Amino acid sequence: MQYQTESWGCSYMPSSRGALGGDPLEHIERLASENAVVIFSMSSCCMCHAVKRLFCGMGVNPTVYELDEDPKGKDMEKALMRLLGTSPAVPVVFIGGKLVGSMDRVMASHINGTLVPLLKEAGALWL
Repeated sequence: MQYQTESWGCSYMPSSRGALGGDPLEHIERLASENAVVIFSMSSCCMCHAVKRLFCGMGVNPTVYELDEDPKGKDMEKALMRLLGTSPAVPVVFIGGKLVGSMDRVMASHINGTLVPLLKEAGALWL
């Protein structure tokens, strides 16, 4: 089940497809490797909204997993907190299957000019 939002053009997908059990971190890594840009988010989080707007405004079509709308979202959120070593756990961005980090790391990469090359290398941006 994948759907497109008309206003942003971002892909929103349920994260529980295909894996009913197992380690949440392995599940996150698998989901992160399936698309060029993956954002783990909460639908009510303003920072998540901002990072989604940043990518969509750049012409990138990220795949977004809304953890608060997923039955395994709490376990995935705990795994993301362990991965990052911080709280809150979202937003978390992966580009090309590699962890970029949360909003501060994404914005720092955008400001210092390293975000666009990462997106191009991952095939998420062509120009």
